[in-house]
Amino acid sequence: MKIALCIKQVPDTSVRVKIAQDGKIDASGVEYVINPYDEYALEEAVRLKEQITGSEITLVSIGPEKAQQMILKALAIGADKAVHLKVDNIPQDPLAIAKVLAEELKGGAYDIIFFGKKAVDNDNHQVGAIVAELLNLPCVTACTHYEVKDSEVTAYREIEGGVEVYEVQLPAVFTQEKGPHEPRYPQLRELMAARRKPLTVKQPNFSSSKTESLALSYPPARPQGKIVGKGVEAVPDLVRLLHEEAKVI
Repeated sequence: MKIALCIKQVPDTSVRVKIAQDGKIDASGVEYVINPYDEYALEEAVRLKEQITGSEITLVSIGPEKAQQMILKALAIGADKAVHLKVDNIPQDPLAIAKVLAEELKGGAYDIIFFGKKAVDNDNHQVGAIVAELLNLPCVTACTHYEVKDSEVTAYREIEGGVEVYEVQLPAVFTQEKGPHEPRYPQLRELMAARRKPLTVKQPNFSSSKTESLALSYPPARPQGKIVGKGVEAVPDLVRLLHEEAKVI
């Protein structure tokens, strides 16, 4: 089985991102990691590879030179080879990104193409589904885990109060939600071995972007809390303020 996995480098979610004076992210001192949802997708891809003899995982990633450290980690975890679409500045437009990925993926004859359900830096939740549309492939989004039998995949998606189950004929595209399987971590010897795995670097050609990020800003500061009194005597004032100021009742 041929599996493709698209991964992205994003700022570590534990780091407080600063906004520069020009309204863009101040990247100084920011640590970058594999997008968390892509890590879950990688875990599912490696599990399928372990279950199905002869399977192969190809990574595809758009990003700058430093993204290769992320790619090497994913190779160490279990991917077999990678394609780095090297570009210093990734467009904000999901369609422009999806077109580049679809162009790279279309000739690969992949049975399964995995994405994380979204990238945590922009929360678009669009690229995987757009790629599926461009490749004319079925797509199930926000899946947790899978069962594969011959050329059919049973995909599970958790919803409020239950689970949706889909049967999909391959080839197909899936985007990954956090599932029951925690991502594994590579050992030192696996990180060393990853450097010997094939890594192809290409220069992508982006179409004109129809979406542009103009500026970023911090959310407004929360107003200070108000103490209206103590005991039952304060209840009338509390009710009045909840009605007239907070407007929650």
